[in-house]
Amino acid sequence: MDAPAPRMSAERWLARVFADDRPRHVGTGWLSGVLGIALALLALMAVLCLHFPQYLTLPELRARYPLGLVRLAIDLALLAAMALAGLSMLLRRRKALGLAGLALAGAALALGAGGVDIPRGEASTIYLGLDWFVLGTLTTAAVFVPLERAFAQRKGQGTFRRGWLTDTQYFFASHALAQVMSVAVLAPAVMLGEALAVPALQGAVQSLPWLVQFALAVLVADLAQYGVHRAFHRVPVLWRFHKVHHSVETMDWIAGSRLHLVDVIVTRGLVLLALLVAGFEQSAVYAYLALVSFHAVFIHANFAPRAAWPERWIAMPRFHHWHHAIEAEARDVNFAVHLPMIDRWFGTHHMPESRWPAGYGIAGERAPEGWAAQLVWPFRRR
Repeated sequence: MDAPAPRMSAERWLARVFADDRPRHVGTGWLSGVLGIALALLALMAVLCLHFPQYLTLPELRARYPLGLVRLAIDLALLAAMALAGLSMLLRRRKALGLAGLALAGAALALGAGGVDIPRGEASTIYLGLDWFVLGTLTTAAVFVPLERAFAQRKGQGTFRRGWLTDTQYFFASHALAQVMSVAVLAPAVMLGEALAVPALQGAVQSLPWLVQFALAVLVADLAQYGVHRAFHRVPVLWRFHKVHHSVETMDWIAGSRLHLVDVIVTRGLVLLALLVAGFEQSAVYAYLALVSFHAVFIHANFAPRAAWPERWIAMPRFHHWHHAIEAEARDVNFAVHLPMIDRWFGTHHMPESRWPAGYGIAGERAPEGWAAQLVWPFRRR
């Protein structure tokens, strides 16, 4: 009796359907097809947000949207998606990309596109941040995809590399589950911050000029991050959760999203606690949060900047890529997120001259595919 065929993962199925053996350079219809799908999918999600704002949007953002511009952006995105999908169908032998883009755009049109009447109703106490995911995808991809294309460290690395679907799920979860993050991270940090506050210290910090506060906030946050990060490497129980992040075998802008929920809650909670106890102005804390949301993506990117001089003072991709390196020489190094000097202070700095790692991941171990499977992975018996 023949052995059963191996089960095909969702990632491999999508790769087979969409990433056929045809060329993918400009003029083949691959890029237009992928962009058409992305725009149509994001537009469809935005339309769903208009239909169910109380369940799919963040209350902090809901009242701030310029609805006229939002509606116009949805309609323009759908027009662009249909044009790109049509172009892909003209240029490409296999029509899967173009058909998928047209199907998603058609679903958004059927639901009313940008002309949806927003329902009036009571705000829900439970909600998802689907709008935050759409905004995050648009802004982050718009910056880092062109950057990686123009200055790639690994030039032959494909968009749909192994693990891309898993990391996309992490990116979605980190944005859509904003309420969970708020309850699990913000609320405890605020309560503990109030209990541990030293009024004299907070008064002294708040008397400083804003730029000095911001610079100190980066230093304090990175010192806290360094300590927590190093503990996640040294303590076996914590490493079981942090190794999810190190299971990434291909580095790019979306790879940094792969973080276990326990890792995220503990790290972000303790870093935020340090900032609150120090007493920085709220605007300085918000500015730091904006910086780290960008910089955390940047240091994982498949990006090789040509200027080497900033590497001594600012964490650049090569610095953090060595933290993820599979080589033995890179074990437990480069824990800081922003300031390499912190690793120099504590003897964990590692930056070989003009050399990048040969590979990434966990030696001798491979994580299961998918966000849900990796969520339970640390709890399995060895």
